[in-house]
Amino acid sequence: MIAVLQRASEGKVTVDNRVTGEISKGLVILLGVAKGDNEIDAEFLADRIARFRIFNDQEGKMNRSIIDIKGSALVISQFTLAGDWRKGRRPSFTNAAPPKEGEYLYENFCDQLRKLNVPVETGEFGAMMNVSLTNDGPVTFVMNSREQ
Repeated sequence: MIAVLQRASEGKVTVDNRVTGEISKGLVILLGVAKGDNEIDAEFLADRIARFRIFNDQEGKMNRSIIDIKGSALVISQFTLAGDWRKGRRPSFTNAAPPKEGEYLYENFCDQLRKLNVPVETGEFGAMMNVSLTNDGPVTFVMNSREQ
């Protein structure tokens, strides 16, 4: 499972000009589910992200988590993160989880964050979405549950 975290002062996702999720201070998380990912990957990443200290404290040091700042997460499913770009000029998506499995694990990841008291807003799984954010920093990290 791959997550791209972007520290944001605001974020919003729309589907067909309809807002499906919107946050102020927190994280915009692009989440890709690959074949072989499972609930353990979702739980691991959710726990790591919720406690990851990437928000500034009073001295301007990255020392606070999304839980500490009472921030929110905007989680967007993005199967292209599981794409393979290494061969040819067109990406292959054979490594992405099948849609039903991907949706289940995407929802499971969101539920894990909620269990850690992180308010979660979402896009719409499998839909064409427009995502906008103001990246605070900019601060961006990539996490892969297989690299723990």
